[in-house]
Amino acid sequence: MNNQRKAMVFGLLAVLAWSTVATAFKLALQRMDHFQLLFLANVFSLAALGLVLAVQRRLGLLLQVDRRTLGMCAGLGLLNPFFYYLVLFKAYALLPAQVAQPLNFTWALTMAWLAIPVLGQRLRLRDALAGIVCYSGVLVITTGGDLRSMQIDSVPGVVLALGSTLIWALYWLANARMRFDPVAGLFLGFLFSLLPVTAVNWLFSDFQISATGLALGAYVGAMEMGFTFVLWLTAMRLTTSTARIANLIFLAPFLSLVFIHFVLGEHLRAATVPGLILIVAGLWYQSAGKNKEELV
Repeated sequence: MNNQRKAMVFGLLAVLAWSTVATAFKLALQRMDHFQLLFLANVFSLAALGLVLAVQRRLGLLLQVDRRTLGMCAGLGLLNPFFYYLVLFKAYALLPAQVAQPLNFTWALTMAWLAIPVLGQRLRLRDALAGIVCYSGVLVITTGGDLRSMQIDSVPGVVLALGSTLIWALYWLANARMRFDPVAGLFLGFLFSLLPVTAVNWLFSDFQISATGLALGAYVGAMEMGFTFVLWLTAMRLTTSTARIANLIFLAPFLSLVFIHFVLGEHLRAATVPGLILIVAGLWYQSAGKNKEELV
């Protein structure tokens, strides 16, 4: 098997794993609150990343980090997982999975727009048009397609789901400035976040979690934040065509709906798929023109 085929396998495995996490979030949140889920996910993602570093014999990298990088990892750890997943898990607690997942998927558009003030990039016509298409899909999904009444399941939930995209975009824009091994950097960020994550769980919840909840928390931590990230990095490293691997991510929200319907048992609304198609179409259009100079 050549490297490109290996890259496709790793990429598809990552997409498949990420497609299950919306269902896992909701199943876990039926058995615990979002503070407890954040604590468990942080612990198990840290263990997963540590295991990867140990297997790859790269634990020594943690001893080679300088103070500046340590400070950056600490700050990044506050953004992700602390603030990001605290907001995202609460959004999932308030919204149906078929609503929360597509809204969170708009983070790529948020990052492109946020790069304008943060990195000084210019606004492209393509980004503006993609935003119109994407957020039309958001409107369709959040209203259930009833644009006249504008009835929304949970306004706070929608605000949190869209707010999570802002935190995630800030995290990746800041992370792009760090010149350090990505897995080791992620491990250090999650290590620094463990203290505030434990503190908020102690202050606002408790540590009484069922065995089923523990298993679900372990799955969320390992698959959403740990092993899957490494699979995706491996795919991107092996591929001879970054675009081919990157485009696989557009399969994730549609596969996610399959798990949401058949495993979680949510009845898919008539507006969910058309709204999701608009979101994915907008994101695809935006990403397809990254190398073109279309300016407003």
